[in-house]
Amino acid sequence: MQKLTKEIQDTAKKLLEENKVDLVVGFAKGSLPLRSTPYFARTAEQAEELVWNQFCENNLANYLKKREEKVAVVAKGCDIRAIVALIKENQINRDNLYIIGVTCQGMIDRNKADELVNGKEILETETNGEEIVLKGKDLEQKAKVEELLYDTCTRCAYGNPVIYDELIGEEQPAKEPNFEDIEKFEALSAEERAQYLAKEMEKCIRCYACRNACPMCYCDTCFVDESTPQWISKRANSAKDNLIFQGVRVFHQLGRCADCGACERACPMGINLSLLTRKGVKDVKETYGYEAGLNPDDKPVLSDFETDDPQPFLMKE
Repeated sequence: MQKLTKEIQDTAKKLLEENKVDLVVGFAKGSLPLRSTPYFARTAEQAEELVWNQFCENNLANYLKKREEKVAVVAKGCDIRAIVALIKENQINRDNLYIIGVTCQGMIDRNKADELVNGKEILETETNGEEIVLKGKDLEQKAKVEELLYDTCTRCAYGNPVIYDELIGEEQPAKEPNFEDIEKFEALSAEERAQYLAKEMEKCIRCYACRNACPMCYCDTCFVDESTPQWISKRANSAKDNLIFQGVRVFHQLGRCADCGACERACPMGINLSLLTRKGVKDVKETYGYEAGLNPDDKPVLSDFETDDPQPFLMKE
């Protein structure tokens, strides 16, 4: 990781010193263990604070929308898929963006680390290849990195950036998308699925952290904030209204979701939000053979219209 950090720092310094970009968006060391924080470097000196490790979980595409300055971004595979989708939707100007693509083996889930040490306070971490050591007062717990990765990362098939201006890191082995979790959900009866979703939605406090973390949620006014008409109650104590919010959010993501897991990581209540988003990703892939953010040149899957489309679902039998 130190080698990757050095390469990122050197690349960022060069871009800033040569005035090729006005800003580099990346990561810096967080104030707590197991955390890195989004960081904005505008000078070569500030670029020395950039880091890369297995705690760089945020999707930095969130910080690129509607920027007029020339920006470089340090981005992993899922970030770049979101960037590609946003370029297609005219939210990011590709001509003003320099992509420093970093190959990714997955990010560590802090909740899994906490469970491993039975809630003891982790004060320091040390990564040695495929092993991580969690340290604290009267604590030194070793674990395999792969056992602590976010579930979204273990299922990810795009550890290699799909587009970039400069690539950092060794190319990762190709993998096929894994939808075993969705297939298990689909195998349940309609009643079992409804019961599961109702139980999950009872947890929702409608804080909208999922919406704020998602790079593809950028409407000036969300439908849930409308008062005329008022689509759902402003109170968060209705599982039915919560499901309407999440359901509509997922429908708005069809053909756009990069499956980065930002919504689920941001949720303070631990709701299995990726179940809904990944169900949409799977359906779009199976129905249209399309995955968001893989090709800058193809049309977004639900934006195409043919005048001779019979649309039989609109016809009465």
